[in-house]
Amino acid sequence: MSAKSELVFIPSPGLGHLVSMVETAKLLVDRDDRLSLTVLIMKFPFDSEIDSYIESLTASVAARIRFVLLPRQSHSPTTSGMAFLHHFVESHKANVREAVAELSVRGSPRLAGLVLDMICTSMIDVAVEFGIPSYMFFTSGAGILGVMLHLQSLRDEQHMDPTRLKGSDAELDFPGLANPLPAAKFLPLEVFMEEDCRIFLDFALRYRETKGILVNTFAELEPRAMDALPSLGAPAVYSVGPILNITDESKKGFEILDWLDQQPNASVVFLCFGSRGYFDEHQAKEIAHALEQSRYRFLWSLRQPPAKGKQEAPRDYVDPAEVLPEGFLNRTAGVGRVIGWAPQVAVLAHPAIGGFVSHCGWNSTLESIWFGVPVAAWPQYAEQQFNAFQLVRELGLAVEIKMDYRRDLVKGSDGVVKANEIERGIRKLMEGEEAGERRKKVKEVSEKSRKVLMEGGSSYLCMARFIEDVCSQ
Repeated sequence: MSAKSELVFIPSPGLGHLVSMVETAKLLVDRDDRLSLTVLIMKFPFDSEIDSYIESLTASVAARIRFVLLPRQSHSPTTSGMAFLHHFVESHKANVREAVAELSVRGSPRLAGLVLDMICTSMIDVAVEFGIPSYMFFTSGAGILGVMLHLQSLRDEQHMDPTRLKGSDAELDFPGLANPLPAAKFLPLEVFMEEDCRIFLDFALRYRETKGILVNTFAELEPRAMDALPSLGAPAVYSVGPILNITDESKKGFEILDWLDQQPNASVVFLCFGSRGYFDEHQAKEIAHALEQSRYRFLWSLRQPPAKGKQEAPRDYVDPAEVLPEGFLNRTAGVGRVIGWAPQVAVLAHPAIGGFVSHCGWNSTLESIWFGVPVAAWPQYAEQQFNAFQLVRELGLAVEIKMDYRRDLVKGSDGVVKANEIERGIRKLMEGEEAGERRKKVKEVSEKSRKVLMEGGSSYLCMARFIEDVCSQ
């Protein structure tokens, strides 16, 4: 049966965002043969790990998914991260318009809508031009979606500046979160420049223009947040997660998996900080001291910062020994490994992994839940990913290493987390009665995360509702 409806996916080029949307595309065409998809891919102006992922797509996806690589655009450097992303997406609008026009004149299958990444809101204009609906794919959880809608409402309807709220006005008090929470936890002044904040909340304003929002979560994980979204003015919301790329990477022969095979079950601490995570020499030494003092087995993905002032991805250290304490690698050779890029899914799936020191990015959080691995949140990143950490901590699935990180920065600290603090967090993650209870809880949530995708599960049914909404237009 030939497809009758065509959806155009427009992911942002961040690896976590791109992978989630491609996996969603696979689910859609597997579930219903009335659908075909075109994925328009934008690439950052600098080299990144996305290139190898894109190259692998053509050999691994269904016939009814087509990938179109848009022309690479040149960009002037900016100091603001959000501004860079906004202008990057905006610069591709003409190419997206041309690609959509080609699909529109084809006539069959019927062009049924655009599905846009959460930062690609300017592409809503293209959908309007062609008279087709737009849907948003929200790669994070329902809690942060609610926060964005709430703060945007404060700004545009109550004329408040969310970055300068004081007293009770600074508290986010709605059913989707533990009440009350300070708005600064979500828009920390040290992280968000004024321009960044404006762009961030402009995204939320445009979410309201879409016909619906697909959220990479499941109802059983964030019930309060999901229930709160209609009252915050969200359009139709479909909780379709967890959307993960959980193909069996272990078949690819990663040498590090052979080492894990030799370790006892639940004995290894895995330290990995996402595709954008890196450490300089000072912080790397503190982590190394903590690992050595804890005497736990460890697998550490250590990457170096990008060149100062450049928008580029972190890279592996040519020789990690250069930034580690003298003799560290020799002294820990029997119990630990320091590597560069890590096959995170394959590692988390391995029974030897007993704990995950993570930046608490949403994809990493969902992966840790899926594989039943408790988490320790790294403070430098966890405060920027506060919704994910707050959620898993409330559920009893995570511990904190240090959550007063920003306060120390304001006081003039160098921001380096000390070895004794890291060691304390690792011990809390790995040993004692509380750690055993935490491991039990994460296994229970892991079972739920798998059941929701099965026939009759909550996410399975939400995906079915989205398909019917698209095909019945």
